[in-house]
Amino acid sequence: MNDDSQKVYFSMRETIELVGVPASTLRYWEQQFEGINPRKDQHKNRYYSERDIELLKQIKYLRDEMHITRIEAIRRELKSPARRTDQRQKAYELLVKVKNELEAIRAAI
Repeated sequence: MNDDSQKVYFSMRETIELVGVPASTLRYWEQQFEGINPRKDQHKNRYYSERDIELLKQIKYLRDEMHITRIEAIRRELKSPARRTDQRQKAYELLVKVKNELEAIRAAI
């Protein structure tokens, strides 16, 4: 997670940038998936752990790249002992990173 890898918790804004979904989607997923448990301060601001963010990224990957749109189907996939999507997600994220780096190089030329 770049320079933020030392951080323990990430704000809502940081999480939105890291995961790539709006705040309303984050709040909805908190209600739908039991593994997402952001801490809240006295002002009710949410702070997500790295574990929360990884789970959010997995949900987004299942929804957007695997085209699994039903919440119950995503829950089943997340609970599956033979999570086929883990390796696919890692490969996808690597390809996106390489693509972004290549686009940055192209723009610099």
